[in-house]
Amino acid sequence: MGRGGEGARRERRGEGGGAPGGGPPRGWAIVPVLSRDGVHRKRWEPFLAAFALSRRTARSTRHARPAPHDHLEKPVATPNIAARRAVVACAALVVGALSLTACGGSADANVGKGDGKSGSGSGNTSTAKITISAKDGSTGASINATGVKVSDGKLTDVKMTVAGAGTAVSGAISADGKSWKPAKQLDRGVKYQISATAKDASNRTAAANSIFTTVNSANSFIGTYTPDNGSTVGVGMPVSFNFDKVIGDKKAVQSHITVSSSSGQRVVGHWFGAQRLDFRPEAYWKAGSKVTMKIDLDGVEGANGVFGVQKKTVTFTVGRSQVSTVDVSTQTMTVVRDGKTVKSVPISAGSPQHTTYNGQMVISERFAQTRMNGSTVGYGGEYDIPDVPHAMRLTSSGTFIHGNYWYNRGNPPFGRQGTSHGCVGLADVQGAQGDTVAKWFYDNSLVGDVVTVKNSPDKTVAPDNGLNGWNMSWSAWTAGSAV
Repeated sequence: MGRGGEGARRERRGEGGGAPGGGPPRGWAIVPVLSRDGVHRKRWEPFLAAFALSRRTARSTRHARPAPHDHLEKPVATPNIAARRAVVACAALVVGALSLTACGGSADANVGKGDGKSGSGSGNTSTAKITISAKDGSTGASINATGVKVSDGKLTDVKMTVAGAGTAVSGAISADGKSWKPAKQLDRGVKYQISATAKDASNRTAAANSIFTTVNSANSFIGTYTPDNGSTVGVGMPVSFNFDKVIGDKKAVQSHITVSSSSGQRVVGHWFGAQRLDFRPEAYWKAGSKVTMKIDLDGVEGANGVFGVQKKTVTFTVGRSQVSTVDVSTQTMTVVRDGKTVKSVPISAGSPQHTTYNGQMVISERFAQTRMNGSTVGYGGEYDIPDVPHAMRLTSSGTFIHGNYWYNRGNPPFGRQGTSHGCVGLADVQGAQGDTVAKWFYDNSLVGDVVTVKNSPDKTVAPDNGLNGWNMSWSAWTAGSAV
């Protein structure tokens, strides 16, 4: 065996001169030992063993009888002093090893400072646990669900501000002290800060803070919907969503929107492309029914990395049933309300050059007066009328039913011939005043009422041109559902 192996054996036995170069072996200590012949010697020992041996040496030395003439020897280092030094050295090694362990991260961060009492020292720590839904440093936080909750305690104060600006965001702690939420929906792409405190049953205080950023517009989508919450509409009014982003996962989005009616009618959604989703029953809504739309899109991934932010419930009421039928062949319109004819009036539909669409068209907007410019619908400078009275939109492409005050009073067209660019015209006066046919129809119409045109030489209006999905069969409609 080589010399290195023998030296290693000697080192393990505590013999020899220690580590190469004369230094101590790692984890070993030198201790004084009192031999049987009374001679003080030194040797290497593992430091824990050395610690125990030094204590034994110190005890035995204290009780040893002094050798002859010990009182004449130079008192430089007595056995007791040497033993004590060894004990101190070994203790230092032990403390050093423990310090290394603590620096290594294994120490419990919750251990309290010693106070002379039993336990972990955490008796002054509150048991109240505050949870802020938006984690500190997070991005993409919800603009609807952000709030604060506490368990094993009650909230005492919550402050929310726009980070940096310091603008306060109002909110309220619940009556039971268990939660807090903002008073209104947060803005997208804004950094906020929340600081909250709570107390447990022993009146000990806990605190929590979070700085976070809400989801930005680039990574979120919103659906603009109609009808409005709390509105009263006609029997033909569908629920219609227009999303500001292309929806890749239609099933995920549609499954988080539910529409139901107090009438019990089955309501089904239909996708027109990747950004529009409409809902309707098979037949018109029942008059007087209540319709509820629940939107639960917050956090729903509508496309890769693009999430919904809306969470709300919308309700509207279906008013009386009113369906008006325009017969182009006779240039008349018959108004039927709740199954009874209430009025028949003369109209002027589209000219032979600019015919009116056939089909069921739903009133989507109403204007007491509005500007109509031919250049916005492909007719160039053929007309630009700044104050068209009593106008109600039937299609998104520009078809209206409206008052007409510019007609030839010497030879009125109403009831005789079509003269418009595709709209349905009713006799009226400038300024939207007076007792006219157009004013009567305007005053007696709701958004959602149906105007059906028949016997026109034109085609049937497209289902997605306005809110006109009624021009699609029920089988075709349900086929366009993603759920």
